[in-house]
Amino acid sequence: MSGRHRWPRHLVVLAVKLALALPTAAKAQSQDQTQTPGHAQPQDQARTPGTRPPTERTVRLNAQVRQELPFSNTQDFEDARRGFIGTEPDLTITDKDGNVVWSLKPYQFIQGREAPPTVNPSLWRQAQLNMQNGLFKVTDGIYQVRGYDLSVMTIIEGKTGTLVVDPLITAETGRAAYALYEKHRGQRPVRAVIYTHSHVDHYGGVKGVVSEADVKAGKVRILAPENFLEYAVSENVYAGNAMNRRSVYMYGPLLDRGPEGQVDAGLGKTTSARGTVTLIPPTDTIRETGDKRTLDGVELVFLMAPNTEAPTEMMFYLPKKKALCAAEDATHTLHNLYTLRGAEVRSAMNWWKYLNEAIDTYGAKAEVVFSSHHWPVWGRERLVPYLEKQRDAYKFLNDQALHLMNQGYTMNEVAEALKLPDGLSHEWFLRGYYGSVNHDAKAVYQKYLGWYDSNPAHLHPLPPEQAARRYVEFMGGAQLVMDKARNAYAQGDYRWVAEVMNHVIFADPDNTQARHLQADALEQLGYQTENATWRNEYLTGAFELRHGVPRTPHVQSNSPDTLRALPTDMYLDYLGIRLNARKALGQELGFHLRFTDTRENYALTLQNSVLVYSTRKQLPRPDATLTLTRTILDDINLKKLTFDEAVSSGKIKVQGDVLKFKALMEMLDDFDPSFDIITPGKPLPGQEPMGVGGAGGQKP
Repeated sequence: MSGRHRWPRHLVVLAVKLALALPTAAKAQSQDQTQTPGHAQPQDQARTPGTRPPTERTVRLNAQVRQELPFSNTQDFEDARRGFIGTEPDLTITDKDGNVVWSLKPYQFIQGREAPPTVNPSLWRQAQLNMQNGLFKVTDGIYQVRGYDLSVMTIIEGKTGTLVVDPLITAETGRAAYALYEKHRGQRPVRAVIYTHSHVDHYGGVKGVVSEADVKAGKVRILAPENFLEYAVSENVYAGNAMNRRSVYMYGPLLDRGPEGQVDAGLGKTTSARGTVTLIPPTDTIRETGDKRTLDGVELVFLMAPNTEAPTEMMFYLPKKKALCAAEDATHTLHNLYTLRGAEVRSAMNWWKYLNEAIDTYGAKAEVVFSSHHWPVWGRERLVPYLEKQRDAYKFLNDQALHLMNQGYTMNEVAEALKLPDGLSHEWFLRGYYGSVNHDAKAVYQKYLGWYDSNPAHLHPLPPEQAARRYVEFMGGAQLVMDKARNAYAQGDYRWVAEVMNHVIFADPDNTQARHLQADALEQLGYQTENATWRNEYLTGAFELRHGVPRTPHVQSNSPDTLRALPTDMYLDYLGIRLNARKALGQELGFHLRFTDTRENYALTLQNSVLVYSTRKQLPRPDATLTLTRTILDDINLKKLTFDEAVSSGKIKVQGDVLKFKALMEMLDDFDPSFDIITPGKPLPGQEPMGVGGAGGQKP
């Protein structure tokens, strides 16, 4: 089956926007030993189409987990239910057109049953905990709405209204969460919103709880850490298309909800990304640890934690409540030092130090700690060890990864060798449901040493397709490789089967048996893993190997609010990223851009296949001068109008040769939002050299 298979647009949109997939009533069964791995099988009507049952090895490994971890410790279930006030039955949230944005109904298969053999029991436990939803009392005057999105909304009651902390991902879920609070606590106006950090699940629902008009009128304050807006809009811009595509693997929107599909995301059930992501810029910036604010009679003391879970992040303490908000630096899972969707790696060094500062400053005072995911921890005798052990885990990862690196071990070797000590690894809140010791160790290696392990054989390796053809030829051909791989599969060596089949598929992507065999191996790995995002990665890979890659025209990945908040410099940086260097080869162009509303003036030049801009330069003979507003530029990017329509209507005034600017626009690529990952993609660009080859000279 070709990786170019086209899927219906409704399913495509699910993939691109991380929508909720449909539920399944799939039921786990034991492996039928008469089936041959790598061959399509008649479907069991009780199973998700295309899936295979767990093998005996998978069943055995998942059973062992029950013997290794303290399942008799049910404190988390008590804490997750503590303070429950109420919820909406069959929780489903829709947008104004009736489209489902968030629903827990597809996850009802998790309730009230033991882990099936297709799910790691530890992950199943976390999935059950993340089903707890509704309004909960944390302490007097502090409430949380949980299970209404990937993140948690905290509501702090003031003298005349409320403070909302982290208003979820979308306006629809944010609105529904606050409505639940008001249903049980009465109507109260929001006086302030606090963004603890720059990730979308902590600000995107803001227009569901307040209006921008009230913010501009000074009725509502928006607080955020220093540099919040820059990171909120920039992190997903430059590599945004790649991140969006990779997020399909990380969160599993293509997968059915069910025992053979997506069961959880570690931090919560999934995302509400099908809704409306909004953003209101902060009106009050927190810059230093110790900064204080009194909001509607509520005193807050802030503790800055930059370059931990996010580039800009802050915790805060409520002295009168004796409550510490740990933002996303202390949750009920080992967190990411590197996110599988892709981003700059995070600092384990900073992470442990800021947790340590929180302990030193507030450990003797706080009586409850709550975060922006999961449930709180109550009592000084419990919350201090909870914070200390998370601090110790991140310091252990940092120090011991570096310890091994300084002994000459490579990234994969460090990740394979590193294990948390028993005093940490047996704590449920340090199990790897979202982050993992393995990929966090690789993040430490990447941060300090980068991609190269100093082995010259790895300095300039062949691209995957070229290497794959040679590997398969050297190993005796595809059929012999698959025969050996089936033997490895029968022995339960699924990691090796997935690795070696990758070579066969990259040598011949239309080899159906190879695709099915790799899918079978990935599926067993998905069934075994404790990590929710690893499970989604494995099972999405298996899905695309069996069914092909959903295809769609270009879809704008940024919300209107995010685009409008984007500095013009970043717009122009992104134009340079979109520039197709081969189309621009030999072209020399220059333009002036005048933005009348922001009073910004740019000189934009193209030469050497590079697009450069300057605010301090005037071109002596520009090809054209364009006068417009940022609003019009935003509307063009949001597909509300075309460049030609803007010119013909006078919304863009052009002095000079408009055709030359249009020629520049034709050199800009729209990125494919559904590019291949687990199968070979388009041929590598530039196989014929633009100039000299790699640093070593001739290309191999």
